[in-house]
Amino acid sequence: MNGFRAILVRDLRLALRQGMDSIMVVVFFVIAVVLFPLGVGPEPNILARMAPGVIWVAALLSVLLSLDRLFQADFEDGSLELMALGPAPLEIVVLAKVLAHWLVTGLPLIIAAPVLAVLMNMPADGFALLILALLLGTPALNLIGALGAGLILGARRGGVLLALLILPLFIPVLIFGVGAIEAAIGGFPARAPLLLLGALLAGALALCPWGTASGLRQALE
Repeated sequence: MNGFRAILVRDLRLALRQGMDSIMVVVFFVIAVVLFPLGVGPEPNILARMAPGVIWVAALLSVLLSLDRLFQADFEDGSLELMALGPAPLEIVVLAKVLAHWLVTGLPLIIAAPVLAVLMNMPADGFALLILALLLGTPALNLIGALGAGLILGARRGGVLLALLILPLFIPVLIFGVGAIEAAIGGFPARAPLLLLGALLAGALALCPWGTASGLRQALE
């Protein structure tokens, strides 16, 4: 746990020093959502119907945008090799880095989402489910994205490979996240999609750190 805490604090400090990366993720998220009303028109009913899907797709793309540098900087300056040789298992290192990444990128997206939901004229019944679904879904996206980032580490054109590799894996999270919000808006129980989101998060938490660590070890050899 000491190693986990040390890496978490280190990555948070580095993210605060290089705050522009986190800001750019939120700015991209806001711009991506704002473009939809400009493209389809300001009709309130159309925007309300599109709001859950638009917000989730923008959040997904924002997470994808920030993943290619998750391990790259540490790989280039040798820090990742030192972490791999340290006393903490590499799986714990991965978890700490993913948590730090989520705190500086995923959490701001969740804070900004209700404001954008108002802009998209989303019914108030879906606000609580929007936040809850993002709280369950964005960590799963980060864990799955970390798996892809670990597997393509050191590859040429890694950003393109990363997108091709993990976008299909993002689809279940997107479907159940949107489904939970639409169920709440329509007055239906949202328990099933939320449980499935939680199951996806639990599965990603159990499997992705080990797969990511294996990819990192392969890159370091």
